[in-house]
Amino acid sequence: MTPLTHLQRLEAESIHIMREVAATCDNPVMLYSIGKDSGVMLHLAMKAFYPSKLPFPLLHVDTTWKFREMI
Repeated sequence: MTPLTHLQRLEAESIHIMREVAATCDNPVMLYSIGKDSGVMLHLAMKAFYPSKLPFPLLHVDTTWKFREMI
């Protein structure tokens, strides 16, 4: 059996934390900003609960404030 790489260990730990939070909290919600970090979190969440749907909703808060580079 091949040992896990550092990145694989981080991914496994992240998935474990997401499952633990979903099982422990009454009303978990995941914030989603449509950015790259949110994209990674969404991918990890989908991987954690596949083939089921996410057990929590995504929440996007649109402040209408944008970085100049995004316009």
